[in-house]
Amino acid sequence: MSLLDVASARYRAAGRFAWQFARGKLRGDPAFSALLERGLIRDGALLDIGCGQGLLAAWLIAARERFDAGEWPAGWPDPPRVVSYMGVELMPADVERARQALCDRAGVPGVAGSGVRFVAADMRTAGFARADTVVMLDVLHYVPIAEQDAVLRRVRDALNPGGVLLLRIGDAGGGFGFHWSQWVDHAVMLARGHGWKRLYCRTLGSWQSSLASLGFTVDPLPMSQGTAFANVLLVARG
Repeated sequence: MSLLDVASARYRAAGRFAWQFARGKLRGDPAFSALLERGLIRDGALLDIGCGQGLLAAWLIAARERFDAGEWPAGWPDPPRVVSYMGVELMPADVERARQALCDRAGVPGVAGSGVRFVAADMRTAGFARADTVVMLDVLHYVPIAEQDAVLRRVRDALNPGGVLLLRIGDAGGGFGFHWSQWVDHAVMLARGHGWKRLYCRTLGSWQSSLASLGFTVDPLPMSQGTAFANVLLVARG
């Protein structure tokens, strides 16, 4: 079975929508493959903020399974050994799907230690576990800029020495690709019953300056391959 098949199969337990969404997102979003191909996630504890239905956890568990079975892409580094995973998500329905797929069974292969847990909470107030890697994909632009910076300060404080923040953002200076992503974001929010809400976006330079002021060194990686968006993955190290 492919990595996509193994990761998405877990969501059959959470219903057809969860399974179909997992397959579509894992296949179409370039970030998931890039995190593994580039070896960006450190061994140790992982904090996933805005985790949705836990796709990153499922992806990493599947990666360890495929690697241990000797089925791993040539040239890719070994997948990370995640000793604990904490997912924080605002939407309770997504958290429930994540738990059904990944937690409501005896043991979770590929994750040692305290395993996988999901918390339904607002990232602005949730308690963050200590982590070696923090992942935030397309989540901060939903809150005002001052609150974005407050979350980033708390992320910095949660990171263990040598830890890394992997933050994907939409570059407000990205022209058509950025405006297209905004339209898609609004359409998804409307479809999910959240109404038309303001989004708080910044240019790539502004994001880099904000992270630098918190003591991070930042490497930007284009992360829109195969899409029409203007997304960038910021690899931020303290």
